[in-house]
Amino acid sequence: MTLSILDLAPISSGRSAADALRNSIDLARRAEAAGYRRYWLAEHHFAPGVASSAPAVLIALVAAATTTIRVGSGAVQLGHQTPLSVVEQFGLIDALYPGRLDLGIGRSGQRRAELAARTAAAEASAPGAASAARTVDGLLIPPPFDFSQLAKHPHLAHYATLLQQPGATTPDFADQIDDVLAFLTGTHEAHAVPGEGADVEVWILGSSGGQSAQVAGERGLPFAANYHVSPSSVLEAVEAYREAFKPSDDLAEPYVIVSADAVVAEDEAKARELASPYGLWVRSIRTGAGAMRFPTPAEAAVHEWSQADRELVKDRVDTQFTGTPDQVVERLRTLRRVTGADELLVTTITHDHDDRVRSYELLAEAWDRP
Repeated sequence: MTLSILDLAPISSGRSAADALRNSIDLARRAEAAGYRRYWLAEHHFAPGVASSAPAVLIALVAAATTTIRVGSGAVQLGHQTPLSVVEQFGLIDALYPGRLDLGIGRSGQRRAELAARTAAAEASAPGAASAARTVDGLLIPPPFDFSQLAKHPHLAHYATLLQQPGATTPDFADQIDDVLAFLTGTHEAHAVPGEGADVEVWILGSSGGQSAQVAGERGLPFAANYHVSPSSVLEAVEAYREAFKPSDDLAEPYVIVSADAVVAEDEAKARELASPYGLWVRSIRTGAGAMRFPTPAEAAVHEWSQADRELVKDRVDTQFTGTPDQVVERLRTLRRVTGADELLVTTITHDHDDRVRSYELLAEAWDRP
């Protein structure tokens, strides 16, 4: 199977974090039965509607509940902890569930600041130039989202201080990755136990052609590009990774996984209804409030949208793949063809757990059909 799952452990309105965690464990079991290759857990903080704040803990729970599916992070944010602590956490899980772990690593706040700066620079050099969407061989590439205002949100600056010890500074990302690899291979001057010698596959996740893509390519690591987070720059990210790629002992050629949001149902109207709260949920993130508890379609329907709100979420809503199994498979195959992805990483959020499970089951069945 060339489909995998990214799970945020979403908390729905009227539900609890405990409900979300139980749902994630159940979905992982169902995903394994449906034949998905990987089950990745995200890392999010200060989000009322997301329960995956400690991916290593949740990965251990999912690994214990499954037997064959690969389990991993999408992604651990190295800006919030040290390479040693990450390797020790994953080494501990690998000790009980060897050969099944993917350590996906991201830059988090560093990446957001980089994207904000690039957006501002592009607008300064060519005002209004990035305002139009384009289609590349059938794949929608929307204009870039302006992260500059979100990056200035006072809550985010305060939250950043809570995620690190006072006075701590984040080392260069490339140096951090080198430390992770050295701890895992036993070539570091210090020894991570457990962790050293662990059969853990290291991935880099990125949303642009910046440092994440460069580091992944130069170290010969597999790379995950985030179409579902930053659809405007997915082609740039994949191209930068491939151009920077150098073969390693573990990977002879570039290997890319691309993420996408999708909601599948038996008929198109039902799928659109299930997906209808998505825009409101994205709005909560991009206004700096943190992901809200995922609304019901009825709750989302009463929200009064301003034109500014619609523009705020347009790139994400327009690139969500929603419809019948055949409709979504066709769009996902377009995404795979245009990006040259080796795998796709699908994330689905609906208010009711049964609808989310059914969406993934329908997608897996249709993907396997000739």
